[in-house]
Amino acid sequence: MLSIWQTENLRKSVKTLNLPVTLKSEESEIMKFGFDVDDTLINLREYAFHYYQEKLGQKVAIDVFHELDRVEIHEAFGLTDEEGRNMWNKSVDYIYYTDCPTYPGAVEVLQQLKAEGHEIYYITARSAKHGEDTKAWLKKQGFPVEDDRFYCGMKDDEKVKIIEELQLDYYFDDKPEVLETLARDGLNVFVRDQSYNRHMELPRFSNWTELHELIKDEIK
Repeated sequence: MLSIWQTENLRKSVKTLNLPVTLKSEESEIMKFGFDVDDTLINLREYAFHYYQEKLGQKVAIDVFHELDRVEIHEAFGLTDEEGRNMWNKSVDYIYYTDCPTYPGAVEVLQQLKAEGHEIYYITARSAKHGEDTKAWLKKQGFPVEDDRFYCGMKDDEKVKIIEELQLDYYFDDKPEVLETLARDGLNVFVRDQSYNRHMELPRFSNWTELHELIKDEIK
């Protein structure tokens, strides 16, 4: 659940965001919403964590995962950074394209925004070779994806530049390095709560269902 501080910050942000929950009127402003994919819209790290347990034959408590202070998960299994890179490279196709769950409510929120006439952009740091397959996978899950509004294959600084060039109204991500830069530049950003970003004092949410309910409450 959200803390009181998180909830109040979200409520303030939601008032500014003014997301619609009914069909857009002619007077409604069309806005640009940008979304990271991994660990913002889909539960990729935790899915990979369970897969690593199976492949490595290790039983690691989920509490260990929830206490990690970095994006990478290999340390929980006693792997070095090099071993972690090798493990990820061997596993990435399975992790990306099998049954990784979307976060509850994420698909519905984006579908609602799309139905309202707003523009939906996806900006992911997945390598360019995964671009087409990632788009196809997202569409299969029900996300409203338009080919010319999907960007992938960039480093963090390149990601920031793309987001700024798109002139987004709001952006959702989990990664501190990206969010801190964008927030300093004045963009309205939301943090998808993760163990490695809790030091950030920015509007955050624990899951999309809670965010959707807060939005609906605010505009009643």
